[in-house]
Amino acid sequence: MNAGRLWMSELARGFVEKRDPGALIRLGRTGLGWRLEDLGGRLRCSAATVSRLERAGQKADLELLKAAAEAVGMPTPLLVASLGLTGAPAVRVVPDGPRRAEEDPMRRRTLLAAAGLAAPVSLLAGVSNALASMPDPTGSPVPLDSRLAAARKLFDAGQNAKLLKNLPGLIADADHAARAHEEVALARLSTAYSLASTVLTKVGHYDDSRLAADRAMLYAEWSGSPLAAAAAARELSIVLRHQEQPAAAERHILDAVAKVENTGLRTDAQASAYAQMLCTTSYTAARANDRDQALTMIQEAARAARDLPAEPPKGRLFRITPAAVDLYAVGVHWALGDAGAAIEAGQGLREGQFATPERKGRMHTDLGRAWWQWGKAEQTASELLAAVRVSPSEVRDRPAIRGIVEELRSRHPKVSGVRELVVAAGGAA
Repeated sequence: MNAGRLWMSELARGFVEKRDPGALIRLGRTGLGWRLEDLGGRLRCSAATVSRLERAGQKADLELLKAAAEAVGMPTPLLVASLGLTGAPAVRVVPDGPRRAEEDPMRRRTLLAAAGLAAPVSLLAGVSNALASMPDPTGSPVPLDSRLAAARKLFDAGQNAKLLKNLPGLIADADHAARAHEEVALARLSTAYSLASTVLTKVGHYDDSRLAADRAMLYAEWSGSPLAAAAAARELSIVLRHQEQPAAAERHILDAVAKVENTGLRTDAQASAYAQMLCTTSYTAARANDRDQALTMIQEAARAARDLPAEPPKGRLFRITPAAVDLYAVGVHWALGDAGAAIEAGQGLREGQFATPERKGRMHTDLGRAWWQWGKAEQTASELLAAVRVSPSEVRDRPAIRGIVEELRSRHPKVSGVRELVVAAGGAA
């Protein structure tokens, strides 16, 4: 069968209707007479990786999926359709192949409960299900831009449970609107996925965060929006860093920096994106123990942000400010293992410099991490208590911060505020 007839066949149309891009890859590979290792050689991955790609359904790694589609000659519109961007009817199917242990619902509930996230288990499962099989549109009459702004406000307010509850419907409606293939609608869909990745990373749900970030990258690329692409690349870089893939994280963020820089930085929005990308690049380099790159990038970020307003305009996608860069510097020095420099970088920071509870709380938790690295239990507890008072979710929902609270309880139970912190983190005093 020639290539044209292959991609127009009933079999191919069936895989599109089932939203199964991996099966389309397999169809193209076998149509070419290639073995798994033949395609793997072209993609620079193992035959086992290709096998997983072909069986992963909509949970496939989108970067690898795009490369595989190109390798087997799959037309781009067909890939788009199999990912659900066309009007093809949605058929809810379970992906082929055995389920991985970490995807087992009972195991996931057990792990989440152990991590102190028992309350939002059903909400996390709802987002996970939406990523695996797109829900039906809600039919909400509220404009998507307004709903995206409201969702962002929930994140800024530290109301992660409410945001997780709203995400499946928001993604479904953004997906439905994007089927017209308009650039603005595709950018909105990318933004919805970027926000999903942001909150999923915040609560330590990294596998689904990676999937959401991959989707955000794909739709941003199709939208042609450099700012949407930068936002998506940032989220992907962050989750890759959490998944202990620093080289990949750095590659994605450096590529995003270059693309934003190529816009000429003619607007404040582009300048804000550039400063934000430099901050993320710096922190990514610091986590990879690349001191020179980390310090150079945070200094460049400070220069890029010095003329930005102390309070970003409403609706700004990247809301970086000079104070926010200083807060990034705290994290950079902490990641490099220099607690003293981290505390010094943050000594001028005040809650009033940050507009949202999430950022105020993040200021306190970052300073708390630095004090803990320095071995100062009293100052650590003080900062984490301040975080609880402005944004309880910064302590309750973040695994790393809950870990510090647990260590405080076991090693310094008599320090003032520790009992209150344990309760705030979801434990028993």
